[in-house]
Amino acid sequence: MSEATPIEVALGSFSLQVLTAGEGPPLLALHDEMGYPGWMSWQAELSRSRSLCMPLAPGFGQAPRLEWLSCVRDLACVYARLLRARGAPPVDALGFSFGGWVLAEMLANDPGLFRRLVLVAPLGIKPPEGVILDAFELTHRAHLEATVGDPAATPEFDRLYGGKPTPEQIEAFDDARAESARLAWQPYMHNPALPHLLEGLGAQVPTLIVHGDDDRVVPRSAMLAYRDALGGAELATLPRCGHRPEIESKERFVALVRDFLN
Repeated sequence: MSEATPIEVALGSFSLQVLTAGEGPPLLALHDEMGYPGWMSWQAELSRSRSLCMPLAPGFGQAPRLEWLSCVRDLACVYARLLRARGAPPVDALGFSFGGWVLAEMLANDPGLFRRLVLVAPLGIKPPEGVILDAFELTHRAHLEATVGDPAATPEFDRLYGGKPTPEQIEAFDDARAESARLAWQPYMHNPALPHLLEGLGAQVPTLIVHGDDDRVVPRSAMLAYRDALGGAELATLPRCGHRPEIESKERFVALVRDFLN
């Protein structure tokens, strides 16, 4: 399968833009704080046996902003409504960075939404040691390069977000930055309540945390804090990977996700 199909899902007074692909049991996939990265080979692989549902976060470059959204938990509630509207729960779900944080908020609000979860280098919990990368101190290109251990050795790096940034893509990055700042600036990219709200939920909803051993965006201590808060969650560390193991080590990443979800 070479691409995803865009649809618009009406949810009362507002709607969401959603990309769908594949056939099989549903898999909700939430993109990171830079916006939807484009159709990559990990999606093609997973869509062979899964029906991917990939909402475009409002305000993150491709979908219009919902002005009444004011925090990450609001977005989590919007996505929960999407799942209920599609008659899907409980589902498997996969979230990257900011998207992993949104899934964690959804889990804290309603564990019944999920069968199994995969959180890939999630934001959302303050690292006990180290700090979350301040992307607003970097240019778009420097931020993007910081998300992988070695851009030159990452086969799909140049395909992210459509390849070489165009004026339209730079504008989309700016929109994503503005929206992520609006939802998660203070406190920066975490929710102090989240570890407490997640306590023990890993025993109720099996959860896999995936992290690259060379991640410069979210420190390993934050992954350990997620594991400890959830209780019973699995932590898989991929060697020679930064913040994007789905493209830096695609085969191992896809195998991990498939094995865990199956």
